[in-house]
Amino acid sequence: MTIRTAHAAELPVLQDIERAAGRCFRDIGMPEIADDEPLSLDELASYQRAQLAWVAVDETDAPVAYLIADRVDGNFHIEQVSVHPDSARRGIGRSLLDHLADRAAPDGIPALTLTTFAGVPWNAPYYARCGFRPLDEKELGRGLREIRAREAAHGLDRWPRLCMIRTL
Repeated sequence: MTIRTAHAAELPVLQDIERAAGRCFRDIGMPEIADDEPLSLDELASYQRAQLAWVAVDETDAPVAYLIADRVDGNFHIEQVSVHPDSARRGIGRSLLDHLADRAAPDGIPALTLTTFAGVPWNAPYYARCGFRPLDEKELGRGLREIRAREAAHGLDRWPRLCMIRTL
């Protein structure tokens, strides 16, 4: 599996990957998440221009998964990681996470953070297997607190959420 930076022309494909990956939330009683629209093309373009958007591509160089990140509280914060269901369970998500960790090291970035659903098997339990641990409320920096407030305003706190960190 090759991981590379995302190209601007691929941004609609990233939206399609996220929509496809989100469908499984319907099966666990979270249809609102399944129906939630992905980031807009403009929002994705800002990550792509900042070189904070990566894709995992198949043998034809077509994206099958992606990760976008931002800098929050001195760390790389994973805004979204999605793997198309046709490519799931092959270690692609973990490879994207590891790629971001490798990218962080030369810049002296000490950790990766993310927010996720606590009880969804392919969310918090998966990230724990990838080396992340939950953050206590007192450990949250200003940036993570602002992200959590936006998520709550968007209605995501209807289901238990948490912040996680992977120290590098």
